Amino acid sequence: MESILVSTGVVALAEIGDKTQLLAFILAARFKKPLPIILGILLATILNHGMAGVLGAWITATLSPETLRWILGLSFIGMAIWTMIPDKIEDEETQIAKKFGVFGATFITFFLAEMGDKTQVATIAMAAHYAAPVLVVTGTTLGMLIADVPAVFAGDKLANKIPMKLVHAIAAGIFAVLGAMTLFGAGASLGF
Repeated sequence: MESILVSTGVVALAEIGDKTQLLAFILAARFKKPLPIILGILLATILNHGMAGVLGAWITATLSPETLRWILGLSFIGMAIWTMIPDKIEDEETQIAKKFGVFGATFITFFLAEMGDKTQVATIAMAAHYAAPVLVVTGTTLGMLIADVPAVFAGDKLANKIPMKLVHAIAAGIFAVLGAMTLFGAGASLGF
């Protein structure tokens, strides 16, 4: 249960101010059709984070516990630093909508925007850390929805009221604690 709760919370916090949340704001403002946007976000996240979960499980099965502990610990600390760097949205990610409709545009742009994004990397690391990829992917998908669905409905009004630096600092703190705990062997009972 810890894996799903931590995954949900960390990704929900890390997603605030992330480029995919900004993309949700833009698509919602442009199309004003929340249902296909939310479905596109959901399916893109399941596919993207599902692949990340499989990679995390493979890493767990392939690496020795000691090597895995160091890689995961340093990855979580790297995520803490990365979370403090604000994202910017790229114009070409929003241009796809003209060709594929609202659902297609959302699905494609979210899937591509998540490739190599901090929440995808976090999904890989947490799936490897908890050795429970299905629960982690469920949690990270819920975290994405918790952050992005309100963005679809509230648009820019909500974005201006959220203290982004504070939210990013909290998410970075959680990643840093996970990194330190991993490096100092807090997961030793799990085989790390």
